[in-house]
Amino acid sequence: MPALMALRKRAEGEKPLAGAKVVGCTHITAHTAVLMETLSALGAQCRWAACNIYSTQNAAAAALAEEGFPVFAWKGESEDDFWWCIDHCVSLEAWQPNMILDDGGDLTHWIDKKYPSIFKMIKGIVEESVTGVHRLYQLSKAGRLCVPAMNINDSVTKQKFDNLYCCRESILDGLKRLTDVMFGGKQVVVCGYGEVGKGCSAALKAMGSIVYITEVDPICALQACMDCFRLVKLNDVIRQVDMVITCTGNKNVVGRDYLDRMKNGCIVCNMGHSNTEIDVASLRSPELTWESVRSQVDHVIWPDGKRIILLAEGHLLNLSCSTVPTFILSITATTQALALIELYNAPEGRYNKDVYLLPKKMDEFVARLHLPTFDAHLTELTDEQAKYLGLTKTGPFKPNYYSSDYAHQVVQ
Repeated sequence: MPALMALRKRAEGEKPLAGAKVVGCTHITAHTAVLMETLSALGAQCRWAACNIYSTQNAAAAALAEEGFPVFAWKGESEDDFWWCIDHCVSLEAWQPNMILDDGGDLTHWIDKKYPSIFKMIKGIVEESVTGVHRLYQLSKAGRLCVPAMNINDSVTKQKFDNLYCCRESILDGLKRLTDVMFGGKQVVVCGYGEVGKGCSAALKAMGSIVYITEVDPICALQACMDCFRLVKLNDVIRQVDMVITCTGNKNVVGRDYLDRMKNGCIVCNMGHSNTEIDVASLRSPELTWESVRSQVDHVIWPDGKRIILLAEGHLLNLSCSTVPTFILSITATTQALALIELYNAPEGRYNKDVYLLPKKMDEFVARLHLPTFDAHLTELTDEQAKYLGLTKTGPFKPNYYSSDYAHQVVQ
């Protein structure tokens, strides 16, 4: 994780997070462990829970606990366990958090709902998922967001790298590990053509699959058409496809009606953060039989013998069932750390009680730190060129409203 280690080396002596008490709710993996160690080296105290019941790497969680980090997570938590872990991150009387690092918004929601006095004392929230960002904007519109929040999901370094490039590689890894499926010639429908959908679709197309796209946003839909994908309604292809992958961040994208009409052997999985995209609850009905084939692979069997293959019970496929590239998570973790430093050290008045994009200067700094890995060399503007463009020679080179996915900006 080159940039995260570079950031640690640069800022360790300054301790920019001295006095920060960071409560986190993210995937607990080896990559997260490096982030937590970095935050600690920069002066912060940390307590952590998992944002996903399947993604925790037990060895990483145990190693963090041995190092003295309070970690409340294990792979395969129940729903009750999940909320118990979050509560134990927050409820210690002798330790009150002043910063939140969230992935999905569950931690923020829990503190707002159950510990409003603590929520009012928080200095800043850093949120990295589309689901969590959506919930922050809802809080803001309702007038209940009493703390500045940083929207990491729409930073270019998160959108383009974690969402697109990471999913482009990890979708294949997760599917192969769980099902050993051959991709060539398979008909696949990808629901959603945001950055996650783009990455998944590109990977499956490269492996020889026939890929259909469903999309509600006309701009993303046009991008799918220009990328040579067939734009369809799920209803029109549900009987013929071999695989259904959700990437929307929405709820009930694949309802029981669609599940009933799928062909025998159809693989169903989710690449969005939340487990709400596939209506798994409707499958837990008396007329259907569940057969566990292996860890996180279930056959759901209809009375006529038809079965679908459900992965991770509708939870996030890649982090629940495989791994993701360390280099990509270096980008995300560095962005998270910089956002925490920015909010924690911001002078009074810089940020109001609202949701903000990461300053573009920081986006570009994160990217710059990773270039030496490729022995890459940036071109520098001349004084004349910088003046012509109205920029400083060191950036930022894009306005703060710039996003890698303009359609997402419109939806906001």
